[in-house]
Amino acid sequence: MAKQIQLDAFKQQAEPLRALGIRVYQKGEEVGAFDFEVMGRRNIYSVSKSFCSSAVGIAIEEGVLKLDEKIVDLFPEHLPKEPNENLKSATLRDCLTMCLGLEDAFLMSADRSYHTEEDWIALSLARPFTYAPNTHFCYNNVGPYLIGLVIQQRTGENLMEYLYSRMLKPMGIFRTGWECDPQGRTFGGSGMFLNLDEIHKLGKLYLHEGQWEGKQLVPADWVKEASRKQVDNGQEGYGYFFWRGRENSFRADGMYGQYSIVLPDKEAVVSVIAESRQAGTLLNTIFDTVCNQL
Repeated sequence: MAKQIQLDAFKQQAEPLRALGIRVYQKGEEVGAFDFEVMGRRNIYSVSKSFCSSAVGIAIEEGVLKLDEKIVDLFPEHLPKEPNENLKSATLRDCLTMCLGLEDAFLMSADRSYHTEEDWIALSLARPFTYAPNTHFCYNNVGPYLIGLVIQQRTGENLMEYLYSRMLKPMGIFRTGWECDPQGRTFGGSGMFLNLDEIHKLGKLYLHEGQWEGKQLVPADWVKEASRKQVDNGQEGYGYFFWRGRENSFRADGMYGQYSIVLPDKEAVVSVIAESRQAGTLLNTIFDTVCNQL
Protein backbone atom coordinates (compact mmCIF):
# COMPACT_ATOMS: atom_id res chain seq x y z
CA MET A 1 0.00 0.00 0.00
CA ALA A 2 1.36 3.43 -0.95
CA LYS A 3 2.28 5.89 1.78
CA GLN A 4 -0.41 8.48 2.54
CA ILE A 5 0.64 12.06 1.98
CA GLN A 6 0.51 14.50 4.89
CA LEU A 7 -1.47 17.58 3.88
CA ASP A 8 -1.28 19.74 7.03
CA ALA A 9 1.47 22.01 5.66
CA PHE A 10 -0.44 22.41 2.41
CA LYS A 11 -3.66 23.26 4.24
CA GLN A 12 -2.00 25.93 6.36
CA GLN A 13 -0.57 27.72 3.35
CA ALA A 14 -3.24 26.94 0.80
CA GLU A 15 -6.37 28.01 2.66
CA PRO A 16 -5.42 31.73 2.61
CA LEU A 17 -4.60 31.25 -1.09
CA ARG A 18 -8.18 30.05 -1.66
CA ALA A 19 -7.41 26.46 -2.60
CA LEU A 20 -10.72 24.59 -2.47
CA GLY A 21 -9.50 21.01 -2.65
CA ILE A 22 -6.63 18.69 -3.51
CA ARG A 23 -6.21 15.12 -4.79
CA VAL A 24 -2.95 13.16 -4.79
CA TYR A 25 -2.41 9.91 -6.70
CA GLN A 26 0.71 7.76 -6.83
CA LYS A 27 1.52 4.31 -8.21
CA GLY A 28 -2.08 3.36 -8.78
CA GLU A 29 -3.48 4.62 -5.48
CA GLU A 30 -5.06 7.77 -4.10
CA VAL A 31 -2.66 8.81 -1.35
CA GLY A 32 -4.12 12.13 -0.23
CA ALA A 33 -7.27 14.22 -0.50
CA PHE A 34 -8.85 17.20 1.18
CA ASP A 35 -11.77 19.53 0.45
CA PHE A 36 -12.08 23.00 1.93
CA GLU A 37 -15.69 23.12 0.69
CA VAL A 38 -18.23 20.96 -1.14
CA MET A 39 -16.72 20.13 -4.51
CA GLY A 40 -19.15 20.83 -7.34
CA ARG A 41 -18.47 21.53 -10.98
CA ARG A 42 -17.01 24.93 -11.76
CA ASN A 43 -15.26 26.77 -14.54
CA ILE A 44 -11.86 25.13 -15.03
CA TYR A 45 -10.70 27.93 -17.34
CA SER A 46 -7.65 26.93 -19.39
CA VAL A 47 -7.61 23.34 -18.19
CA SER A 48 -10.18 23.19 -21.00
CA LYS A 49 -7.26 23.58 -23.42
CA SER A 50 -5.78 20.29 -22.29
CA PHE A 51 -9.08 18.54 -23.01
CA CYS A 52 -9.03 20.26 -26.41
CA SER A 53 -5.50 18.93 -26.91
CA SER A 54 -6.77 15.43 -26.23
CA ALA A 55 -9.42 15.89 -28.90
CA VAL A 56 -6.71 16.91 -31.37
CA GLY A 57 -4.71 13.77 -30.66
CA ILE A 58 -7.75 11.58 -31.19
CA ALA A 59 -8.70 13.49 -34.35
CA ILE A 60 -5.23 13.01 -35.84
CA GLU A 61 -5.42 9.26 -35.24
CA GLU A 62 -8.85 9.21 -36.89
CA GLY A 63 -7.53 11.09 -39.91
CA VAL A 64 -9.67 14.16 -39.22
CA LEU A 65 -6.83 16.71 -39.38
CA LYS A 66 -3.09 17.17 -39.74
CA LEU A 67 -0.89 19.57 -37.81
CA ASP A 68 0.74 21.06 -40.91
CA GLU A 69 -2.59 22.37 -42.29
CA LYS A 70 -2.55 26.13 -42.75
CA ILE A 71 -5.02 28.46 -41.07
CA VAL A 72 -5.68 30.41 -44.27
CA ASP A 73 -6.76 27.20 -46.02
CA LEU A 74 -9.09 26.24 -43.19
CA PHE A 75 -10.91 29.56 -42.82
CA PRO A 76 -10.76 31.24 -46.26
CA GLU A 77 -14.08 33.07 -45.84
CA HIS A 78 -12.95 34.74 -42.62
CA LEU A 79 -9.59 36.15 -43.71
CA PRO A 80 -8.72 39.84 -43.85
CA LYS A 81 -8.51 41.29 -47.35
CA GLU A 82 -4.73 41.22 -47.38
CA PRO A 83 -3.39 38.62 -44.94
CA ASN A 84 0.30 39.08 -44.29
CA GLU A 85 2.94 36.42 -44.84
CA ASN A 86 3.00 35.46 -41.16
CA LEU A 87 -0.69 34.61 -41.14
CA LYS A 88 -0.37 32.82 -44.47
CA SER A 89 2.23 30.45 -43.06
CA ALA A 90 0.60 29.75 -39.65
CA THR A 91 -0.47 26.13 -39.09
CA LEU A 92 -2.53 24.10 -36.66
CA ARG A 93 0.67 23.13 -34.87
CA ASP A 94 1.31 26.82 -34.23
CA CYS A 95 -2.15 27.00 -32.66
CA LEU A 96 -1.18 24.24 -30.23
CA THR A 97 2.13 25.81 -29.17
CA MET A 98 0.87 29.40 -28.75
CA CYS A 99 3.30 30.45 -31.48
CA LEU A 100 0.83 31.67 -34.12
CA GLY A 101 2.72 34.93 -34.51
CA LEU A 102 0.22 37.11 -32.66
CA GLU A 103 1.43 40.31 -31.08
CA ASP A 104 -0.79 40.08 -28.02
CA ALA A 105 -3.26 37.84 -26.23
CA PHE A 106 -6.81 37.76 -27.56
CA LEU A 107 -10.19 36.21 -26.74
CA MET A 108 -9.22 36.15 -23.08
CA SER A 109 -11.71 36.11 -20.20
CA ALA A 110 -11.56 39.86 -19.74
CA ASP A 111 -12.62 40.69 -23.29
CA ARG A 112 -14.80 37.90 -24.73
CA SER A 113 -18.11 39.08 -23.35
CA TYR A 114 -17.58 42.62 -24.67
CA HIS A 115 -17.11 41.89 -28.38
CA THR A 116 -20.00 43.12 -30.49
CA GLU A 117 -18.73 41.29 -33.60
CA GLU A 118 -20.25 37.79 -33.73
CA ASP A 119 -17.70 36.34 -36.15
CA TRP A 120 -14.86 35.58 -33.75
CA ILE A 121 -12.89 33.80 -36.46
CA ALA A 122 -12.65 36.96 -38.58
CA LEU A 123 -12.08 39.01 -35.46
CA SER A 124 -9.14 36.78 -34.49
CA LEU A 125 -7.57 36.63 -37.94
CA ALA A 126 -7.74 40.42 -38.21
CA ARG A 127 -5.36 40.75 -35.25
CA PRO A 128 -1.73 41.74 -35.89
CA PHE A 129 0.26 38.66 -36.88
CA THR A 130 3.51 40.46 -36.14
CA TYR A 131 5.88 37.52 -35.86
CA ALA A 132 6.75 34.57 -38.04
CA PRO A 133 4.98 31.47 -36.72
CA ASN A 134 6.94 29.23 -34.36
CA THR A 135 9.21 32.08 -33.29
CA HIS A 136 7.29 33.98 -30.59
CA PHE A 137 5.34 32.50 -27.67
CA CYS A 138 2.18 34.50 -26.97
CA TYR A 139 -0.29 32.80 -24.66
CA ASN A 140 -3.79 33.38 -26.02
CA ASN A 141 -7.13 31.76 -26.78
CA VAL A 142 -7.16 32.17 -30.55
CA GLY A 143 -5.26 28.93 -31.19
CA PRO A 144 -7.43 26.58 -29.12
CA TYR A 145 -10.58 28.29 -30.39
CA LEU A 146 -9.62 27.79 -34.05
CA ILE A 147 -8.39 24.25 -33.66
CA GLY A 148 -11.59 23.27 -31.85
CA LEU A 149 -13.61 24.70 -34.70
CA VAL A 150 -11.67 22.62 -37.23
CA ILE A 151 -12.68 19.46 -35.38
CA GLN A 152 -16.30 20.59 -35.37
CA GLN A 153 -16.21 21.44 -39.09
CA ARG A 154 -14.69 18.10 -40.02
CA THR A 155 -16.82 15.86 -37.79
CA GLY A 156 -20.11 17.71 -37.35
CA GLU A 157 -19.67 17.34 -33.57
CA ASN A 158 -18.69 20.09 -31.16
CA LEU A 159 -15.80 19.43 -28.79
CA MET A 160 -18.02 18.17 -25.99
CA GLU A 161 -19.82 15.67 -28.20
CA TYR A 162 -16.61 14.63 -29.92
CA LEU A 163 -14.83 13.95 -26.62
CA TYR A 164 -17.83 12.49 -24.84
CA SER A 165 -18.10 9.15 -26.59
CA ARG A 166 -14.37 8.76 -27.20
CA MET A 167 -12.86 9.84 -23.89
CA LEU A 168 -15.13 11.43 -21.29
CA LYS A 169 -17.86 8.79 -20.92
CA PRO A 170 -15.38 5.89 -20.66
CA MET A 171 -13.72 7.82 -17.81
CA GLY A 172 -17.03 8.39 -16.02
CA ILE A 173 -17.17 12.10 -16.88
CA PHE A 174 -20.69 12.87 -18.01
CA ARG A 175 -21.89 15.72 -20.20
CA THR A 176 -21.27 19.16 -18.83
CA GLY A 177 -21.34 22.79 -19.86
CA TRP A 178 -18.71 24.39 -22.09
CA GLU A 179 -18.62 28.05 -23.09
CA CYS A 180 -19.66 28.84 -26.68
CA ASP A 181 -18.95 31.66 -29.12
CA PRO A 182 -21.79 33.95 -30.27
CA GLN A 183 -22.68 31.44 -32.99
CA GLY A 184 -23.02 28.55 -30.56
CA ARG A 185 -19.71 26.81 -31.29
CA THR A 186 -17.68 25.37 -28.44
CA PHE A 187 -14.90 27.65 -27.23
CA GLY A 188 -11.91 25.34 -26.99
CA GLY A 189 -9.74 27.72 -25.00
CA SER A 190 -11.74 27.93 -21.78
CA GLY A 191 -15.10 27.61 -20.11
CA MET A 192 -15.49 23.87 -19.52
CA PHE A 193 -17.18 23.00 -16.22
CA LEU A 194 -15.83 20.07 -14.21
CA ASN A 195 -15.13 19.18 -10.60
CA LEU A 196 -11.80 18.37 -8.97
CA ASP A 197 -12.13 14.60 -9.29
CA GLU A 198 -12.84 15.00 -13.01
CA ILE A 199 -9.78 17.09 -13.81
CA HIS A 200 -7.78 14.68 -11.65
CA LYS A 201 -8.85 11.92 -14.04
CA LEU A 202 -7.29 13.85 -16.91
CA GLY A 203 -3.94 13.87 -15.10
CA LYS A 204 -4.18 10.15 -14.39
CA LEU A 205 -5.06 9.44 -18.03
CA TYR A 206 -1.91 11.27 -19.16
CA LEU A 207 0.25 9.64 -16.48
CA HIS A 208 -0.82 6.29 -17.91
CA GLU A 209 -0.01 7.34 -21.48
CA GLY A 210 -3.62 7.74 -22.56
CA GLN A 211 -4.91 4.45 -21.15
CA TRP A 212 -7.92 4.19 -18.88
CA GLU A 213 -8.80 0.83 -17.33
CA GLY A 214 -6.93 -0.97 -20.08
CA LYS A 215 -8.46 0.97 -22.96
CA GLN A 216 -6.42 3.40 -25.07
CA LEU A 217 -8.51 6.57 -25.11
CA VAL A 218 -5.85 9.05 -26.27
CA PRO A 219 -3.00 7.84 -28.50
CA ALA A 220 0.16 7.21 -26.49
CA ASP A 221 2.26 9.02 -29.08
CA TRP A 222 0.07 12.09 -28.68
CA VAL A 223 0.43 12.04 -24.90
CA LYS A 224 4.20 12.00 -25.34
CA GLU A 225 4.19 14.86 -27.84
CA ALA A 226 1.60 17.00 -26.06
CA SER A 227 3.39 16.78 -22.73
CA ARG A 228 6.99 17.32 -23.84
CA LYS A 229 8.61 20.71 -24.40
CA GLN A 230 7.70 21.86 -27.90
CA VAL A 231 8.66 25.55 -27.57
CA ASP A 232 10.37 27.94 -25.19
CA ASN A 233 8.03 30.14 -23.17
CA GLY A 234 10.41 31.90 -20.80
CA GLN A 235 9.76 29.25 -18.14
CA GLU A 236 10.16 25.47 -18.30
CA GLY A 237 8.61 25.20 -21.74
CA TYR A 238 5.25 24.54 -23.34
CA GLY A 239 3.82 21.51 -25.14
CA TYR A 240 0.51 21.15 -26.94
CA PHE A 241 -1.80 23.00 -24.51
CA PHE A 242 0.18 21.62 -21.56
CA TRP A 243 2.70 23.56 -19.46
CA ARG A 244 6.04 22.09 -18.46
CA GLY A 245 7.05 22.54 -14.83
CA ARG A 246 9.34 21.74 -11.95
CA GLU A 247 10.66 18.21 -11.37
CA ASN A 248 10.13 17.16 -14.99
CA SER A 249 6.40 17.67 -14.56
CA PHE A 250 3.74 18.83 -16.96
CA ARG A 251 0.31 20.16 -16.19
CA ALA A 252 -3.11 21.24 -17.30
CA ASP A 253 -3.30 24.79 -15.97
CA GLY A 254 -6.29 27.08 -15.53
CA MET A 255 -6.65 30.64 -14.25
CA TYR A 256 -6.98 31.15 -10.49
CA GLY A 257 -5.20 27.88 -9.69
CA GLN A 258 -6.88 25.00 -11.50
CA TYR A 259 -4.19 22.35 -11.86
CA SER A 260 -3.68 18.72 -12.73
CA ILE A 261 0.06 18.19 -12.38
CA VAL A 262 1.61 15.00 -13.75
CA LEU A 263 4.95 13.88 -12.31
CA PRO A 264 6.07 10.91 -14.43
CA ASP A 265 9.31 10.34 -12.52
CA LYS A 266 7.28 9.87 -9.32
CA GLU A 267 4.37 8.04 -11.01
CA ALA A 268 2.11 10.65 -9.48
CA VAL A 269 -0.60 13.20 -10.16
CA VAL A 270 -1.52 16.16 -7.95
CA SER A 271 -4.69 18.08 -8.78
CA VAL A 272 -6.09 21.24 -7.21
CA ILE A 273 -9.15 23.45 -7.68
CA ALA A 274 -8.86 27.02 -6.42
CA GLU A 275 -10.10 30.59 -6.52
CA SER A 276 -6.68 32.11 -5.99
CA ARG A 277 -5.42 35.54 -6.94
CA GLN A 278 -1.91 34.22 -6.29
CA ALA A 279 -1.88 31.18 -8.54
CA GLY A 280 1.90 31.19 -8.96
CA THR A 281 2.38 31.12 -5.20
CA LEU A 282 -0.18 28.34 -4.93
CA LEU A 283 1.63 26.29 -7.56
CA ASN A 284 4.92 26.61 -5.70
CA THR A 285 3.15 25.68 -2.47
CA ILE A 286 1.91 22.46 -4.09
CA PHE A 287 5.46 21.51 -5.07
CA ASP A 288 7.01 22.59 -1.76
CA THR A 289 4.51 20.90 0.58
CA VAL A 290 3.03 18.00 -1.41
CA CYS A 291 5.21 16.98 -4.35
CA ASN A 292 8.29 16.96 -2.12
CA GLN A 293 6.73 14.03 -0.20
CA LEU A 294 6.21 11.85 -3.26
